[in-house]
Amino acid sequence: MAAKKISILKAFKTIIWPRRNLVLIGLLLIVISKAASFVAPMSLTFLMDDIIPNKNIRLLKLLVIAVIIAILVQAVTSFLLTKILSVQAQFLISELRAQVQKKVLSLPIRFFDNAKSGALVARIMSDVEGVRNLIGTGLVQLVGGTITSIVALILLLKISWTMTVFTLIPLALFAIIALKAFKIIRPIFRNRGKINAEVTGRLTETLGGIRVIKGFNAEAQEHKIFEAGVAELFENVKISLTATAFMSSSSTFLLGVATTGIMGIGGYKIMMDELTVGQFLEFTFLLGMMVAPIVQMSNIGSQLTEALAGLDRTEELMNKVAESDAGERTYTLENVKGHMEFSDVSFAYDEDTEVLHNINFEVAPGEVVALVGSSGSGKSTIAGLAASFLNPNKGTIKIDGVDLSTVNLCSFRQHLGVVLQDDFLFEGSIKQNILFPRPNASEKELDAAVKAAYVNEFTDRFEDGLDTLIGERGIKLSGGQRQRIAIARAVLANPKILILDEATSNLDTESEALIQKSLAELTKGRTTFVIAHRLSTIRKADQILVIENGRIAERGTHDELILKKDRYYNLFTYQARI
Repeated sequence: MAAKKISILKAFKTIIWPRRNLVLIGLLLIVISKAASFVAPMSLTFLMDDIIPNKNIRLLKLLVIAVIIAILVQAVTSFLLTKILSVQAQFLISELRAQVQKKVLSLPIRFFDNAKSGALVARIMSDVEGVRNLIGTGLVQLVGGTITSIVALILLLKISWTMTVFTLIPLALFAIIALKAFKIIRPIFRNRGKINAEVTGRLTETLGGIRVIKGFNAEAQEHKIFEAGVAELFENVKISLTATAFMSSSSTFLLGVATTGIMGIGGYKIMMDELTVGQFLEFTFLLGMMVAPIVQMSNIGSQLTEALAGLDRTEELMNKVAESDAGERTYTLENVKGHMEFSDVSFAYDEDTEVLHNINFEVAPGEVVALVGSSGSGKSTIAGLAASFLNPNKGTIKIDGVDLSTVNLCSFRQHLGVVLQDDFLFEGSIKQNILFPRPNASEKELDAAVKAAYVNEFTDRFEDGLDTLIGERGIKLSGGQRQRIAIARAVLANPKILILDEATSNLDTESEALIQKSLAELTKGRTTFVIAHRLSTIRKADQILVIENGRIAERGTHDELILKKDRYYNLFTYQARI
């Protein structure tokens, strides 16, 4: 379904009206500037018909001084206009970017599963840029240009209504062409933003995956994909340039016809003594003052069209439903114990493909529940539901007896800790990454987390210790080192509910032995969901759920399931042989 377009009226209400004082100052400045610009052309009749024939030097000096003052007023008002409105426009852009970023962060995980991070970056940074043409000099120039044209038109009619009417015919034709062109251009600009976001997104992925690209000798392939993207962008730009060039050429031709006609009609009127030379010169200058803003309006119109197209896409993001809907998620959790219950929970990523079917289990506070099974069986989906990253299509998930779908997510997630298989580390130092959940934690708490996850075992060998910079996504560290930092981060968060998704998968045997000790301490008194392929790591779990094809095939402790000699037994003995 096509996104609803933002109207000029809505843009006026939401963007311009709240800043009406600044816009009014801008309009006042441009009115003063335009009024001053009429001094020179309106003095031409007086100069040519009175001052020069009468050789009046005193009046000539006064006229020159008046024109210089008018030019100075124009220069000062132009400077103030740009300073006031352009700065405000840039401030508004930064405000809008912050608002869009905040909105994007509030969207559910499923939104990000279907979106490219690079494309989102482009939308946050680029789509709001055009706002400068709404609150900045663009719109004010449009209004100022309109005022100038109207005043010039009145003065032209006063000098010669016949010549004025002749000039209005080609101008009316130009206005019709411009209006039709803007209707064509707006969807082109909107599509350009979409293409640009896709190309930027692919480029971001390419740079992020450079090791994979080089490892598979796929540079040429990636270049071809990017080349196709920029070619599509070029085609879009070409269409918009063609449309704007057609408008520009039409204005040049039609205005040329008007100017030529004025030369003929004006010359005839001078010869017939119906018009003085001074009046003809004044008419010519005023005609330029009337026409110039109209031509300028076509350019400003293109800028406003581009701005509204960007705001269309921004509005599309801003209208998406946030993950924590205040209307539904009103319950605030306090003193979380960690009791969780899944009741007839079913879930589907796509409407036609259900990945979980009627899942039922209960986890007492402080218990460790392990989820095992083959890849794609639904283990990570259950963990995602427990972490409230996903919402069930059917059934309920309760935390301490409260339906999780009614709980304020901030009040829940402040008690949540996650350690993922490919846990994300931010560019910066090891210390900054560990402090991520609690930036104001004490040195004592930091030191305890570092030792609990055995991070000091490798940072002690680094020259800068915990202040060592790790590069983007922690690229300078080994998989095991990254994992231990992620575990230290979870230790520092001190959560009531813990999700461990393949938390030891990237560790060598020695590191795994160290981490198992720290995880044993970490899980004490915490409701813990453990996803593990290595079944040796979950022998002490309070209950083990064997997930097969989105259903719980078996449940029990390690010893109970071994005695059953069924699916879990087969998995465990197979791994033991390996």
